[in-house]
Amino acid sequence: MDSNLLHIPFVDLSWQNEPLLADIDKGMRDVMARGDFILGKEVREFEADFAQACGVKYGIGVGSGTDAIALGLRACGIMEGDEIIVPANTFIATVIGVILAGAKPVLADCDINTALMDLELAQKVVTEKTKAIIPVHLYGQMVSPQKLKEFAQNNNLIIFEDSAQAHLAQREGKIAGSVGLASGFSFYPSKNLGAFGNGGMVVTDNQEIAQKLRSLRNYGAPKKYYHQNFGTNSRLNTLQGVVLKVKLPYLRKWNNWRNQAGAKYNQLLKPLAEYGITPIKNVVGEGHIYHLYVINVKPSSFYDRNLIQDKLNEVGIQTGIHYPIPCHLQPAYGYLGYQKGDFPNAESLCDNILSLPMYPGITDEQLQMVSDKIKEIVKS
Repeated sequence: MDSNLLHIPFVDLSWQNEPLLADIDKGMRDVMARGDFILGKEVREFEADFAQACGVKYGIGVGSGTDAIALGLRACGIMEGDEIIVPANTFIATVIGVILAGAKPVLADCDINTALMDLELAQKVVTEKTKAIIPVHLYGQMVSPQKLKEFAQNNNLIIFEDSAQAHLAQREGKIAGSVGLASGFSFYPSKNLGAFGNGGMVVTDNQEIAQKLRSLRNYGAPKKYYHQNFGTNSRLNTLQGVVLKVKLPYLRKWNNWRNQAGAKYNQLLKPLAEYGITPIKNVVGEGHIYHLYVINVKPSSFYDRNLIQDKLNEVGIQTGIHYPIPCHLQPAYGYLGYQKGDFPNAESLCDNILSLPMYPGITDEQLQMVSDKIKEIVKS
């Protein structure tokens, strides 16, 4: 092993998981003793706790974040042929969820500084078939609730939030998941609130939507063997419910750690602005929960994002790219009819962004080492 390597992982889950293993183990043993592995007691308790944390009445656990979007949209009344506005630079699961719901994703470009959907550009793609908008609270920063509500009211649209990266993020006095008619969350292990496998949830204040979701996730059956809707099998299992229920009370503390680490990165990397390297802009302050910390190596900087990534990797600093290919240029979705150049901001970000190590437990020393190494690369 090279002693000169810095060994800074992109994500380190051990800091948050290991202190909780005894409680998680006890909870799992309780589940095994009872045998309620599907939609058991801990799932019901976590659904209630998480909904309350989001500031809404109902939480409905499902098998994944993708299912949360697909089933959530169906429960909100989205039907085949409806058009839904989606940002071009989201993870592909947002688009897949729309398609699985039977609707057509209509893409809109993002703001180059925040990477969030640009609602002025979204206005240009509204048609008589448009029924909903999915704001993606990307990297842990929310789209403006006030502007979203004005946009939806002016166009008579449903707001369905994609909060997969925004667990308890806040903006303008609102918590992610409490702005729209409903919202989908993911509990993929590396999320701010992560399970030990796949999992998702839809939260809503609407009782009718909650009831329909409970049916849709369970073969379309509001009660056993009575299939009222065309549903599927997408149920948050009880062992994952144990993990998430144990972790939830610590989430605000972990988010605060991420926010402080993001602020430290911003301070340390500020000198790189003169070289054309800047972080994705934080416009919400402490409400940003930094699921990811992303820098933009602008084309005008004369530096290559991939070269910086390779040189960081050489010294043991792991990084990521979220995301290298925008949705409209993914081969599987070419049938939507988009071409290169349709969404220049999303395309530019995909070509030039780099995600740096970020997780609760990352130390000031590690943040300093990452920042110093980037400065060294740029100035060499």
